Amino acid sequence: MKSPITTHILDVNLGKPAVGVSVTLFKLEFDDHVKVAEGKTNADGRIVDWMGNAQREAGVYRITFDTDGYFQALGDSCFYPSVSIDFRIDQPDEHYHVPLLISAHGYSTYRGS
Repeated sequence: MKSPITTHILDVNLGKPAVGVSVTLFKLEFDDHVKVAEGKTNADGRIVDWMGNAQREAGVYRITFDTDGYFQALGDSCFYPSVSIDFRIDQPDEHYHVPLLISAHGYSTYRGS
């Protein structure tokens, strides 16, 4: 089952998916971020099934990636020990894909399809 919110992490330094990254999804509720789901990226660097049958709702969400743990597992260190991306869902019936491109000293993101 494909989750209504998905992510994909690519390590641009290695040119490969970032495997085994711990990722947590939160929803902003009354000035507090409430955990919705958590998981680890698969062999393709993706999380596609972390919400089960949960329905997405309009609102502000945050995805937090444990980049420190990922780079430590590679025997490396990184400048950004975690990356948090806040995004807004205005149309709950649409699919939301939030990719992350990482290296030990930088990152970028965009709304994917």
